[in-house]
Amino acid sequence: MAKNLLIVESPAKARTIGRYLGAGYKVLASYGHVRDLLPKEGAVDTDHGFAMRYELIEKNVRHVDAISRAMRSAEALYLATDLDREGEAISWHVTEVLREREVLNDKPVYRVVFHEITRRAITEALERPRALSLDLVNAQQARRALDYLVGFNLSPLLWRKIRGGLSAGRVQSPALRMIVEREEEIEAFEIREYWTIEAHARHMEQPFIAKLAVFEGEKQKQFSIVNGEEAARVRDRLLSVAEGRLSVTEVEKKKRKRQPAPPFITSTLQQEGARKLGFTASRTMRVAQQLYEGIDIGEGAVGLITYMRTDSVNLAAEAVNEIREFIATRYGASQVPSAPRRFRTTAKNAQEAHEAIRPTAIGRHPEQLKSQLSVEQWRLYDLVWKRTVACQMIDATIDTVAVDLMCGPGNAPGNLFRATGSTLADPGFMAVYREGRDDKGAELDDTLLPPMVVGDQVTLDRIATNQHFTEPPPRYTEASLVKALEEHGIGRPSTYATIISTLQQREYVTLASKRFQPTDVGRVVKRFLTEHFTDYVDYGFTARLEDELDAISRGEKEWTPVMQAFWTDFKRLIDTKAETVSRKDATQELLEEACPKCGKPLATRLGRRGRFIGCTGYPDCDYTRNVDGQAQAAPAAEVVEGRTCPECDSPLLMRAGRYGPFIGCSAYPKCRFIEPLERPVDTGVGCPECHAGHLLKRKSRRGKVFFSCSGYPGCQYAVWNEPVALPCPQCRWPISVIKVTKSKGARRACAQKNCRFSEPWHQKDPPTVVMAG
Repeated sequence: MAKNLLIVESPAKARTIGRYLGAGYKVLASYGHVRDLLPKEGAVDTDHGFAMRYELIEKNVRHVDAISRAMRSAEALYLATDLDREGEAISWHVTEVLREREVLNDKPVYRVVFHEITRRAITEALERPRALSLDLVNAQQARRALDYLVGFNLSPLLWRKIRGGLSAGRVQSPALRMIVEREEEIEAFEIREYWTIEAHARHMEQPFIAKLAVFEGEKQKQFSIVNGEEAARVRDRLLSVAEGRLSVTEVEKKKRKRQPAPPFITSTLQQEGARKLGFTASRTMRVAQQLYEGIDIGEGAVGLITYMRTDSVNLAAEAVNEIREFIATRYGASQVPSAPRRFRTTAKNAQEAHEAIRPTAIGRHPEQLKSQLSVEQWRLYDLVWKRTVACQMIDATIDTVAVDLMCGPGNAPGNLFRATGSTLADPGFMAVYREGRDDKGAELDDTLLPPMVVGDQVTLDRIATNQHFTEPPPRYTEASLVKALEEHGIGRPSTYATIISTLQQREYVTLASKRFQPTDVGRVVKRFLTEHFTDYVDYGFTARLEDELDAISRGEKEWTPVMQAFWTDFKRLIDTKAETVSRKDATQELLEEACPKCGKPLATRLGRRGRFIGCTGYPDCDYTRNVDGQAQAAPAAEVVEGRTCPECDSPLLMRAGRYGPFIGCSAYPKCRFIEPLERPVDTGVGCPECHAGHLLKRKSRRGKVFFSCSGYPGCQYAVWNEPVALPCPQCRWPISVIKVTKSKGARRACAQKNCRFSEPWHQKDPPTVVMAG
């Protein structure tokens, strides 16, 4: 029987660590968090020190039970969850549950942390355990409580003022603001035309291109030439004085050094994963987690990279020495700088004790692992490996040259062309890795110029004019959004992927051509929040709150005063806005334009199908048009032939609604009768609850099939699964339903809540007994 119980988050991590530990340890997984706040109001008691009410996460109950059973016979508990706040909180929750179940008692509890899952790292961590850090736990609880209080108070306000089902988050809302404001910049951008002049020349029969830098003594700027006529005049003037040649007046040569990028931290790994691999932030983190927790590469499960949630660019001294030795062996001693490179962490509040993301063994070359890893695992490991090796290599050396060429005689007003080029003299680290870029500019100008000296005459073949237009700022990609969030101090490395996925799940933004665009609902939510909750979507406010959470984690601040300071102002604002802001204020934005139909002001409004422009005089004036300027007329409703409204005898109309077509009374809003376009189908199965109606096959608003009693609303019995008129052989309940499961196929299950009867079901089986309701 194992004397020690060691807890990690995932089964993969448990398997890897289990290989390194002897029979004295039993390693179990918690499968992530074991407890969370109750999903209802009052889970954070703001009147009593922000006491938090937790419950076990349903899907993890059986894992907690297994941990409890193992703890009964164990003599000591080792907590080896991740080394960040979330990991510390998981360890704390596990110990709290075990104490509540009275299986921990006075047994010793040790917290062990490691940056990589290797035998050496695990052994050293077990030799140097520490106590649980309540500062880290309090910081995580404060973050969770803040997110809960914002969500449970701001989201219902959005339901009442804008649309049901919306939600707002403490960190996601500033990120949404960032995306919407970029879109507004793009829409407000005014395209401007400009022209450039290029000389196509050659020297020693090698062609090259030079750009006009000075014309008649005036330095050329972006908008010096703004139309084709002016460009043609400049070209003709230059051709008239050039006489088919240009004179070299200055040659400037320089050597530039470029240093390698630091090793990966969470944010830069997500950025490069998006740029180079096309991975989403969440996909990058999922694959990185697999590489960290361990993969079987022929010698059992092995952790291939260090911990992937970090904001530190530090590398352990042993790792640096190992990397430098590898570079000297593989690429030559000349590629190793005289002293190890030390990188400075720029992220605020970075935990310097952590390490950057690196391979656990630099000698595991990606090519050696290609057959043991999946494609996405190999691609990400290859990226981490190359970046790590490159960061300890020598600088790249780049030769640059700039040549000034005079057009016209020496005593003429100055007309100057400039040609530039560069060559990679010594690739250094670039032989292994080059960092990606978000912009369209070339990473390195590889233009080669012919050798030229002052006084040379080069042949001018032609002068070309080129038309250009200014471009608006680009929409955010996942990489550039993560970079912007990091620069503004919004969120922390472990939250970037969640922020992005949450915005997409809420349908506030969409991803088109790998760039984010806000939806109409996202725009309205952003406007509402920036107008009425300005501080809470302010980048500086959000960053300062993150700094306070970091201060709590370092033990510099108590968490309850931080919570109280936030909650007092936030609750007061919520109550005020609930009373003073109308739905009209929230969903429409007045325009400086009069209605062409009645003269009243127009407004941008949010309808069921998105934003549109409509008259504020509605319902007296029904003028509307699309946001893009096209007038829209409501389609004429089709009359249902042969039927009238059963409530008021008015004609029935075919209408289009948010969830598709339906039939409604023409007297709306005086009569609100509606019915689905598809009439319910009677299954012939009696209702097991009221024994009076039959179960009808219906469709929900979202098109999902369900079965409910014909006696609705008097009887509200409903099931998702297909009913059959067979008695339950166990309790004789007069109705059963068919439930289709992925693993076991179709099964017949009793509809009575207290009966657990279930058996395989085949549609061809004849009903043995038919009950009549």
